[in-house]
Order: sequence, then structure tokens, then C-alpha cells
Amino acid sequence: MIRREFLASAPGLPMSMALSHLMAKEEAGANPLAAKPPHFAPRAKAVIFMFMVGGPSQMDLFDPKPELTRLGGKALPESFGKPVSQFTKGDTKCLASTRSFRRHGRSGLWMSDLLPNLAGRVDDICYLNACHANSSVHAPAMYEMHSGRMFPGHPTLGSWVAYGLGSPAENLPAFCVLLQPEGTPEGGAPCWGSAYLPATYQGTLLRRGPNPLLYLNPPGGVTRERQARSLELIKGLNKLVEDPADSRLSARTATYELAFRMQMSAPEAVDLARESAITRNLYGIDNPASADFGSRLLLARRLVERGVRFIQVYSGGGPLSMQWDAHDDINGNHQKMCGHVDRPIAGLLADLRSRGMLDETLVVWATEFGRLPTSQGTLGRDHNHYGFTMWMAGGGVKGGHVHGSTDEVGLYAAEGRVSVNDFHATILHLLGMDHERLTYPHAGRDERLTDVAGKVIQPILA
Repeated sequence: MIRREFLASAPGLPMSMALSHLMAKEEAGANPLAAKPPHFAPRAKAVIFMFMVGGPSQMDLFDPKPELTRLGGKALPESFGKPVSQFTKGDTKCLASTRSFRRHGRSGLWMSDLLPNLAGRVDDICYLNACHANSSVHAPAMYEMHSGRMFPGHPTLGSWVAYGLGSPAENLPAFCVLLQPEGTPEGGAPCWGSAYLPATYQGTLLRRGPNPLLYLNPPGGVTRERQARSLELIKGLNKLVEDPADSRLSARTATYELAFRMQMSAPEAVDLARESAITRNLYGIDNPASADFGSRLLLARRLVERGVRFIQVYSGGGPLSMQWDAHDDINGNHQKMCGHVDRPIAGLLADLRSRGMLDETLVVWATEFGRLPTSQGTLGRDHNHYGFTMWMAGGGVKGGHVHGSTDEVGLYAAEGRVSVNDFHATILHLLGMDHERLTYPHAGRDERLTDVAGKVIQPILA
């Protein structure tokens, strides 16, 4: 009898978790989160996916439009058609941006005065200025940007990454989610769900503070030794009825064991007090306006250092006042929201660069859509899914680079158009995965993140 058969045939045998862990390594297929080889050599090993909830305005942050300034207060020319918007009714006037734009860095990328700290990092950033999506309604647009489909029930990007690559972080989840404390985005839990992929691959919500996960610590009176014996008993009982063609029992056991190991690893990973005052200040934690988002980005960096594969960090959520959804006052809203994120994002890029981590960490700045060049009311802008900006940095993309453009007023994506499928295909490619080969059988077909479309954005690859 070989060692594995002996261990599996003795469910009541009191053994250490170390032995169990060794056996799990030996039986890599039994652990759904075991690290898996990519399809080809990756440029990035991890992703920090920042999502700006509500739809920031591209022409007030990254993409200045002199023609829009000239047309300010005038009707949108008929040559642009009549874009369908969610709330704006009737003919509206062009709304010129009041922001001051300058070129920055060696690359000369444009950035507005709303992001003075991030402007110092433009040589790390690659703008995608011609993004377009399929919905101007928040929840469907969020579902599309996270899962490639405009309705819930499909695995999200982070789940596909965890499924495709597993994780080298043996004591932490492969996919972590850090929310705005005021509430969740409108799309809710489907934005980090695994849908028909095994539940092991869904995002794990981490809270701030010394207890990142609820119920992580055992009940009073339950020792680690007692927990270890219970897990071994469960594993042994599962072995007696395990079907080699069905991985659900082994996946569930792996989840139990991960939770056990996290009791030791997670508290240390989320303890930002271990960072120097200089580092915390770099992320803006010394400023009440940026302290919360800065804490989440610093935690994201610590998780990447410990092998977590995908970290999803939200700016915005809960009440409308805590989102980028500037229907009434684009300047007032964006001044506040940029104040939350400017120093933290600049600090993250600088910190990753100084630690030699940026080249292997893909940093993504994403949102569900942008804003229209016309006014809503007097000072606001409505949703615009026809053309908007997202960006990437590090992880194998060209820094100080602009890909694509919108038209003269920033309404429609024009040259170098980037669909959501293209966006997802490129992220997978940078992680060493072919989006057409990353599939999962469901309901009679091989499903994939990019459905039946998507192409890698080759011009942005370094």
C-alpha cells in the first residue's frame, strides 16, 4: 500500500496539518487552488484591479477635447447624431471641461489638475482612450466589465484567473475583494462571483482591521489541534465516497484547509501597522480624505507580495455621494473622488516600482463607462458607454503610451477601439493565458470569459 492510500484509508488517524498539507501538494489535482502552469510565459504574475464605481469623466481627467471647449454652451452638432443616454432628455448643450490639462513626464501624456500626484506617474501608465461597452445602465455595465456579459450568472475576471492559474499563496485566497466601507457597488456580489465555476474561485471579501474575515477564528474552547483532527476526519470520510470524476468534495476539503491556514496567515497579511510611516504616508493614509482607499491599496500590495493572484479594489459604493456618478456637478463630484484616490494610486505605482514589483504586477484602472460631452442639468454629465478611457500600468504593458482615441468631443470611440472582450483578452494574455483556450464546460458548451469575441490589444504590449 502506498503512503497516500494508507493516509486516505485511515480517517480517524490523528495527524498534523503539515502531513495533510504535504499530501495535498502531492495530489495537486485535488486542490483546485494549486498553482497551475500558464499557456505561455506570462508578463504579469498578479493583478490589482481598481474599479471606479459610477463612471468617471474621461474628458475631465485624461482626454482633453479642445473642440468641446469651443462648442461649450452650444448644441451638439448634428454630425454626432443623438446619443441615447439614461437620464438626459431632449436636446442638450455641450459642456466644456473647466479643468486645466498639462502634459507630464518624458512621454508627455495629458492629465488634468484633478490628479496632480498621479500626473507624476504617467510614464508608467498606458491609456486606453477608445474603450466602449454595451450598456449605459450601472448594473448591466458592471456585470459586463467584470464578467463579459451584461447579466449576472457568469464568472468574473478574477474567478477566471483563479481557475486558470490557481495561486502560489497557499495560506491566502487566490482572489480577494476590497470594498468601499460605505457599501457595495450597484452590481453587488455577482461582480466577484464564480457563477458556474466551482465556488472555490469566487472572490473573498476582506475587511479592514485585525479581523479581515468574519468567523475566521475558532469558537472559544476549540484548539487548533482539535480543528486539525476534525479536518482530517472530514477528509477521510470524504475519501470513502469520493467520485474521481467529481471534484466537489476535494474542493470543499481544500476550502476548509485554506480557512484553517488563514487563521495564522491572514492577520499578519492585513496588519498595516507593520509598514513604516513613510510607506503609509506614500499611500495617503495620513490624510483623512485618502486614508481609506490608501489603506486598501497598501493591503493590495501586501497581498501581492504574499502570492495572491487577483485583488479587486473598489473606489465608490453605497450612497450616490460616494460614487463617481456625477449627474449634478461634475467638478464637485470629481474633486472629492479624485481626492480619495490620487495619492494612493500614485503611491501604489511608486511603491511597486521601488520594490521591483511593477514589471510583474498588472495595475488596472477600470470603470463601467464614462460620461457624455453634453450637460445634464447645468453642471453634470450623463453616462456614456460609446467611448471612454481606462488604463493599465506595469505587468508587460507600455508605459507612457496612448492607445486609441475618441472623436473630437469625446463621445464615440474612434480609432483603436477596445471592446470589453478585448480588454479581458489582453489581461489574460499578460498573465500567460490564451482567452480562447481558457474554457469551462457548462450547459452543453465550453464557456469562456470572452464568449465568442475578443482580441489581444497587441500595440500596448511592451
